[in-house]
Amino acid sequence: MTTAIDVLLIGHMTADLVPGGRMLGGTVAYAAPTFAAFGHRVGIVTSAAANEPLLDQLRLYSELIVRPSEQSLTYENVYSEGGRQQYVRATASPIALSDVPDEWMSAPYVHLGPLAGEIDPLEMALGFPAATIMLTMQGLMRRWEAGGLVKFRSWLDEDALKQIDIVIYSEEDVHQFPQLTNEMRGVCQHLVVTNGRNGGTYYHCGESMRYDSLAVEPHDLTGAGDVFAAALLGSLPAVGGDVANAVRLAGKLAAYSVTRAGLNSAPTAEEIALELRNLNED
Repeated sequence: MTTAIDVLLIGHMTADLVPGGRMLGGTVAYAAPTFAAFGHRVGIVTSAAANEPLLDQLRLYSELIVRPSEQSLTYENVYSEGGRQQYVRATASPIALSDVPDEWMSAPYVHLGPLAGEIDPLEMALGFPAATIMLTMQGLMRRWEAGGLVKFRSWLDEDALKQIDIVIYSEEDVHQFPQLTNEMRGVCQHLVVTNGRNGGTYYHCGESMRYDSLAVEPHDLTGAGDVFAAALLGSLPAVGGDVANAVRLAGKLAAYSVTRAGLNSAPTAEEIALELRNLNED
């Protein structure tokens, strides 16, 4: 039986192929411990293979609803002198609004984190009219060929975007079509385009605001964007709903994440408290 939650996460977990085996990945994997660090009760709706062992790591931070699938979404990154190529090796089942249990439909915060086009953003957004909804849209900008090689796909659904409060993607996600941001900022209520250690840009009501990161020695960049997004949404109650301040805070907390690896990249409660104090003193 499910219980009431503060934050609902919807999207595929991933099994990332790495030397020596498989590693848990995906937006939900990095976002769940970040939300938990803020003290939020977290629920995840995902899809994965039956008896997927990687799901046990998510259960440390959240309640889980898993739509059964023959396989889990599986990615492999192949590196060469020409750079990184990403491949989809297996896909999981799509996720529908009907997969969300009734007890979670009243969650005040909803994070849509698709990784392979597994959700209908409009259906999801309309399903939570009272919630603050955030979309990290990297998974809607992917297509893959018969061999699984991931390619860029332009995505802009105005009907869906107008129902979503906060939209986030990285400059790297749209480097093949940078003009997409000009189109998106005219549609989205709150748009954030991240740029790693260089911070990023927040767009709202025709205005833009640059935000900074922290100068740190990076250890592992994986999941930093997901930590940023979860820190933004997760901090809104603490900053009185001020999205600009949440963006500033998230930029700092994402920097901490790259100094660690795996699910340990989520900020700690102490780091959150420190950066909240610093934010209030600015």
